[in-house]
Formats: sequence, C-alpha cells, structure tokens
Amino acid sequence: MNWQNCKNILCIRPDNMGDLIMTAPAIRALKESFGAKITVLTSSMAKGIVNFIPEIDDAIIFDLPWVKTADIPDNEQFQQIVNVLKEKKFDAAVIFTVYSQNPLPTAMLAYLAGIPRVLAYCRENPYHLINNWVPDKEPYDFIKHQVRRDLDLVASVGAKTSNEDLHLEADDSLWMTVASKLTGIGVDVNKPWLIVHSGVSEKKRTYPIKKWAAAAKQLIEQGFQIILTGSTAEKHLTDELESEVGQGSFSAGGLFPLAEFICLVKHAPVMLSVNTGTVHIATAVGTPVVVLYAQTNPQHTPWNIPNRVLEFPVPAYLRSRNEVIMHVNKTVYSKPTALPTSADVVNAVNELISLRGLPAQQFHEIPNESQAIPAS
Repeated sequence: MNWQNCKNILCIRPDNMGDLIMTAPAIRALKESFGAKITVLTSSMAKGIVNFIPEIDDAIIFDLPWVKTADIPDNEQFQQIVNVLKEKKFDAAVIFTVYSQNPLPTAMLAYLAGIPRVLAYCRENPYHLINNWVPDKEPYDFIKHQVRRDLDLVASVGAKTSNEDLHLEADDSLWMTVASKLTGIGVDVNKPWLIVHSGVSEKKRTYPIKKWAAAAKQLIEQGFQIILTGSTAEKHLTDELESEVGQGSFSAGGLFPLAEFICLVKHAPVMLSVNTGTVHIATAVGTPVVVLYAQTNPQHTPWNIPNRVLEFPVPAYLRSRNEVIMHVNKTVYSKPTALPTSADVVNAVNELISLRGLPAQQFHEIPNESQAIPAS
C-alpha cells in the first residue's frame, strides 16, 4: 500500500514516557516523509511528555487493558475510544511495540475504528488486522535498539529521516526558577553538581540504596554536590538516600514539575540513573548518562549520546514469565553478572566528565541485524 497520500496518521505507543521518547525519531520520519499530521495514542503514564516532542500534533490519552498501567482500565470506555478513533478518520495507523509485546489487541482496536492501513511487527500472520505486516524476528535472530526497531518499521513504508537523535524541547527560560529551587535546598549552583536518580517503576530494577550512597559519597569527596531527584511519590526515597549519604547530598524528590526537570537535566554535566524514563530524557536533551541497568530489555540503553551502561542481574523471583523475555534471559543474559560496585559507578562518571564537550558517540551499542545476537 502506498503511504505517500497518508496525511492523517495515528501512532500508537501505549506504554511509558521513555518508550514514547524513543519512538520520536520514527514519528519524525513519518512526519517529514509524508507531510502528515501525527496523532499519538498513548497512556496516562506518558501523557506528560507529549508536549515536549515537537513532531506530535495531537494526542489521545487512554490506558489500554493489555498494557501495564498504574490503574485498572475502565472497560466501559473502550467502545468510546473506538468511536473517537473513527471520528478522526485516520489514513493509517502505526503500532509501535517492544519485541515481547503482542500487537494484535492494538491492531483489533485500529480495525474496529476502520483505519485502512495498519503497520506493525507481528510474529504470526495477522491477516486483515495488520495489512502492512513486518514479520518480527526479534529477539530470536537478533536484537536492535528500540529506536532502530521503530525507525526500521516505518522505513518499510518509505518513511525516513536524516535526524535519528532523540529530542525534547527544553525551556531554558525555566533555569532561573530551577536554580532558585536548588539554592533553596542548599545547593550552590556555581559549584559542580550531578544528578542521581534512583527511583524505579518496577522493583526488579532497584539498585541497592547502600551502593547508591557509597558511590554518592565518593563523588562528593571529589567535589561534586549530589542532587537526588525523583517524583513526589519517590520523595521518601530521596529523603532516605540523603540521610544515608549525608553532607553534600540534597533531596529533590517532587521538587520539579516535568518541564523544570527537563531543564535541570539539560544543565547537568552528567546524569546517574537506573534504567527508567529519566535516562531517555537526558539523552533527548544531550546530557551524558551513567545508567545502572537491570538486565530486563537490552533494547533500551541510551541512544546516540556518551554513556556508560553498568548492568546488574534481576533476582530470579522477579523475572518475567513472558516466554519471549525468558528466551532473552537464557541467551543474552545467560552469563552471571556481578553487581556494579561504587568504584565502578564513580569511574564511569569520571570517564564521561572527561569526555564532556567531545562529539557524542554511542558507547554501548545493541548489535544491528548485521551484528546479530545469537539466539543460543
């Protein structure tokens, strides 16, 4: 099917904030190639980031019942969302997934809404549900970075972009407000500081607080102030970590709304974080990242930015029962991995500090199709 005349495209990315950020280059390719209006169907967890992604023209917020969400979806509203999509009269829909997700429930949503063209990866033959079908070979033949996976999907219908970087529109006019808040909690903004973001959306991604504290103390000894960021719900964690670290650390949990947080991250020389949406925010504003990376999905490392990825294992009792993820655990993550030490963390930060100002490059790269991760 020819997509050149598709001027009203629905992009479905019903996951978390970081997932939507990683899909933005593919959305950009659709917009640039077809001159289309782009509407995103995404979740309540990701809605906050929509206004910072310039390629998105409109958004529909709905928590789909086959995607993990904070609240139980309202099944009575499902028909309503079908009707909303019908009224929008989309020319085409693109379903973006990670390799462990089944696109067919989402494809049925597009089918019920009467969208004539539907593009997605799928393992089994979807017949009429996905009429622009790309057979999904991940993760059994190879694994691509999520950004590359999404870009390759839209490239199959002729959508390409010369700019494959992540990008968020940061409001630099907020810096004075951000700096004032930092000063208010005791930070000297004229002296070196770093961000440490330890909060996780899933318990299996947790890096031990004692090790966070040990690394933070060593960085403070080197002359850095440590700003402990987190959501309002994570303030108890940032307060606990501040207490554990002591002088030179500053709890900022819940202090910054999203726009201010993006501005803060943009001004940081380096961010130190677990693998969560904050990593992709940093990547999208050009801030180097050290990420304590739980061995969950290898597709989601920082993209096209100086970075260091320090992997650590997920306890057996917290591992997913999804068969696709279990395959990755048995292959990609089959070798035992020691928990990174505080020295490992500090060394990684220092390496990135020394590289600050050099051209960005990707230090931890997922092999592409020509550099396949073997299935066994």
